[in-house]
Amino acid sequence: MGNEALTAIIIFIVAYGLIISEKIHRTIASMAGASLLIFLGILSQNAAIRSIDFNTIGLLTGMMIIVSITAQTGLFKYISIRSAQSVNGRPFALLVVFSLITAIGSAFLDNVTTVLLVVPVTFSIARELRISPIPFLMSEIFMANIGGTATMIGDPPNIMIGSAVPELSFMDFIVNLAPVILIITVLTILLLAYIYRGSLRGSIEARTRLAALNAADAIKDKTLLVKALLVLFLTVAGFFLHQIIDVETATIALAGAFLLLLLSGDRYLERALAGVEWTTIFFFVGLFVLVAGLVETGVISSLAQKALELTGGKLVPTTFLILWMSAIASSFIDNIPFVATMIPLIKDMGELGVTQLEPLWWSLSLGACLGGNGLLIGASANLVVAGISGKTGHPITFIRFMKVGIPVMLLSIIISTIYVYLRYLV
Repeated sequence: MGNEALTAIIIFIVAYGLIISEKIHRTIASMAGASLLIFLGILSQNAAIRSIDFNTIGLLTGMMIIVSITAQTGLFKYISIRSAQSVNGRPFALLVVFSLITAIGSAFLDNVTTVLLVVPVTFSIARELRISPIPFLMSEIFMANIGGTATMIGDPPNIMIGSAVPELSFMDFIVNLAPVILIITVLTILLLAYIYRGSLRGSIEARTRLAALNAADAIKDKTLLVKALLVLFLTVAGFFLHQIIDVETATIALAGAFLLLLLSGDRYLERALAGVEWTTIFFFVGLFVLVAGLVETGVISSLAQKALELTGGKLVPTTFLILWMSAIASSFIDNIPFVATMIPLIKDMGELGVTQLEPLWWSLSLGACLGGNGLLIGASANLVVAGISGKTGHPITFIRFMKVGIPVMLLSIIISTIYVYLRYLV
């Protein structure tokens, strides 16, 4: 291992340690580490900029602007009151409803888009019922990552695998991944209900007060609401069609954001930009560059190759190794560069005589997508929700997330291991 690779590893570990300790804000830690990589010549400035996934950054910024303006209409409060009244204000029933909405939404939309739409409603419901929003937010994070695994367009690793392996169709992803995701969804909701059983209790007084509310009173600006819903509809339609029209989701989200600003007027501009979680945006920027240091110096590809050499190309151990290695790696680093490294390695295995590659592709998908639930920095949705939650006085710390995230991730990967074995390897 060269000096540059060793330096990149040390900077990554130190930055990661600071993020875990939370003695320094995670955004400062990631940006300081990224800057150091450039100052030491591990990455050039141009290489660092290229490593930043603009599609993620642009998507986040655009959707945050749309959500910020839409929130001013009172729509999210209206939805929260109607949703809570439909289940008589029972917190566990609401947890199930919002978990399923998030999982289904994430199967067909970007995970970040889904949570940005659901989270404001969650805070409104928690305020109405006077309960902690944390159980709902954690459930929505996990369900965003789980639901996104079910389809080819639900999560970036699946999009990458679908692009790299043309013989795998949109329906192939649903047929092969949706059954296990349904099982994981049900068991994860039950696990979360057990973990948060003490927090899912609303008072009789709060439920009585909720029943008496008129949801229509929550709408403050009907004209703005019509404009916001129109733009939201066009934006979501754009997400569904982005592969057909060949326009990235970031461009669609930003176009939607500035179309809404154009329709709503200048007076919303400052408040809309203030609604963007800039600390989360810059944390992503730093994280992309930190991971690029490991990619550019060959650390990730070297580790992946050595791990695969251990199995000698045998199908069963290789399948399980890819599943678990993907899950663990995706808890610590962004799964996009990891999957980008694994795709050519799996293709090489086909050329070296491994005849059944399909179990390896599904294992890579399940591990990379579900592994993001393990740690706070494992997936975009985790960080976005944590950023919004911290801003509203309900911090989700690294340790707090890990205590629930690790059991959820392990449950998902154990179920996936059994499923892959019984379906493809017996």
